[in-house]
Amino acid sequence: MISEKSYVLGTKKSTIRTIFEFGRKRAAEVGEENVFDFSIGNPNVPAPEKVKEAIIDVLNEVDSVALHGYTVAPGDPEVRETIARSINRRFGTSFGGKNLFMTSGAAAAITICFKALTEDEGKNEFLTFAPYFPEYKCFVEAMGSELKVVPANTADFQIQFDKFEEMLTPDTKAVIVNSPNNPSGVVYSEETIKRLAEILAEKEKEFGHPIFIISDEPYRELVYGGLTVPYIPKYYKNTLVCYSWSKSLSLPGERIGYIVVPDEVADFERVYGGIAGAARVLTHVNANSLFQRVVARCVDEPSNIAAYERNGNLLYNGLVEAGFTCQKPQGAFYLFPKALEEDDYAFCERAKKYDLLLVPGSDFGCPGYFRAAYCIKQETIEKSIPAFKKLAAEYGK
Repeated sequence: MISEKSYVLGTKKSTIRTIFEFGRKRAAEVGEENVFDFSIGNPNVPAPEKVKEAIIDVLNEVDSVALHGYTVAPGDPEVRETIARSINRRFGTSFGGKNLFMTSGAAAAITICFKALTEDEGKNEFLTFAPYFPEYKCFVEAMGSELKVVPANTADFQIQFDKFEEMLTPDTKAVIVNSPNNPSGVVYSEETIKRLAEILAEKEKEFGHPIFIISDEPYRELVYGGLTVPYIPKYYKNTLVCYSWSKSLSLPGERIGYIVVPDEVADFERVYGGIAGAARVLTHVNANSLFQRVVARCVDEPSNIAAYERNGNLLYNGLVEAGFTCQKPQGAFYLFPKALEEDDYAFCERAKKYDLLLVPGSDFGCPGYFRAAYCIKQETIEKSIPAFKKLAAEYGK
């Protein structure tokens, strides 16, 4: 009667959503201030005032029929040119509007890329690196392709290149890179990106076809301690960049983003045409017309990262003091500490005893760890530290 796969996806909630809903129920029982919910990555920094101003200005200045009507499928040409100029200023590139395709956020962008790169005949493989955003799996499998996950390098959560090279095959279509990373909060170094580019260039020659990097970048602006996030098209020509303003401008509900297809990719016209065709069959008509124009006016607005950086350092210091092992926050708004027992599900279940709501690392392809999203109130983090210490004490810390 219906697709069994779709039914399962629609009725089986993700672990993150299940924990979040448990938190809402628990808050009603004991008070929201007594529940320490680190489960969900929803920005808690308000959108900049510039966004509100841009919305009002666009509503007042743009003809209503044009504003609420269709744009061309790749997005309003003037908007794309404006965004391309901003990218060029920041990264020394030479993109034009023809290199951009506006999308309904980064999830739509990466899914369109998966569809475009999945060939009609033969086997199609996409690779990513643990820990990874779990929705990649269902997005890739929905295209009839396979997601292969390179095991985590838990020493520093950079890429484990020996394992990576072993897993590349002639069926590899693309490699998904997410930096700053969800869930580890780690930024891939320039050295890592250079080595990744070298390996893929060698494999392209060996296999006789392009291997793309899909760079998933919703957290690009959320980076701390003076670190720089390498812009991958500067290092590897066959790169597709997927971006959204969900995190940088705190607009996750508006669903607005883009794909960059550089001129340098192998057979640009065919790749861009594939992106457009994939968007078409995935029911993309055009990205939100109002918010295309809004983000164009806010494209150079800096992200407010002060609260996230403060929260990340506060949580990191508290966890280390309590006896946890963890990478220092580099980007995004997540910490990914080592659980205090091998079974991360059991550990996160035990944490509920202290109303600590944490996500098992196994859900991100990295057993034995847990994710804590620190895009929450500072007071919640401060109140949670004694609870973490009590939890750690149960393990002799």
